Amino acid sequence: MSSDLDKLVDIPVLGSGIGYREPWSQNLLSESGDGVDFLEITADHFMDAPNWKIDQLKELSKKFTLIPHALDLSLGSSDGIDQVYLEKLQSVIEVVSPPYWSEHLAFTKAGGLELGHLAPLPFSNEAIDVIANNVQKSREYIKLPLILENITYGIKMPGNEMSESEFITKSLSAADCGWLLDVTNLHVNSVNHSFDVKQFLEETPTERVVQLHYVGFSSNDKGYLIDDHGSAVNEEIWELMDQVLCLCPAKGTILERDSKFPKFSEIIDETQRARGIGKKYKRWD
Repeated sequence: MSSDLDKLVDIPVLGSGIGYREPWSQNLLSESGDGVDFLEITADHFMDAPNWKIDQLKELSKKFTLIPHALDLSLGSSDGIDQVYLEKLQSVIEVVSPPYWSEHLAFTKAGGLELGHLAPLPFSNEAIDVIANNVQKSREYIKLPLILENITYGIKMPGNEMSESEFITKSLSAADCGWLLDVTNLHVNSVNHSFDVKQFLEETPTERVVQLHYVGFSSNDKGYLIDDHGSAVNEEIWELMDQVLCLCPAKGTILERDSKFPKFSEIIDETQRARGIGKKYKRWD
């Protein structure tokens, strides 16, 4: 039986895209959207959606490959998978027929409670087993390859048995998944938790990278970096993306912007710069 790692090789090259946001819908469907290669959709925004919103998805899918990105499957939850959510997610994925889908190395539910945010897992073998079991359960419904994203974390969870790089490596192997490498999250964590990015990349399975996320970050008065999804891409992120695309066989990059929306032309400029870095390393034409 082939593994998801084998399937990752067959995923088509997608190029430089953005996370779909409602304010950009008209831009994307017009000629100004021609500077975007593909879109990532937040799957949760289309669950239990009215017909007009599903029709919107179908219209977008005529022009773009759409990649569903889920927020609340809570693959790191020891409570197991929420069956109702999984079935809703499956329905959204069936509408857009993507080459793969994505979620997070995190949990959003614990003890029957909704946390309302992506919470970091302890870097432990028990957490790795939980992720692997929950991913296997999700595959009973969603047969497509799954890629998992590294998240930011404010504090290190109690019960850590290994480094973040080892945890990511073992989690992706145990779950047999690809990697959605969030470049901004990596930079933010490296500064806030004082580790070396070059060493991190040497210790992690860069051959599993399918897609990148990137966006700008801000900082507070104590120099703590914040992945706020509301800033232009910083030069530090562009430099790290260059380093990552040199190493990783990424199929595409997605710019995430969720607030303080600039002119759409500025978004196109950032996607064009990302596209140029990919071309530099022959990741796409």
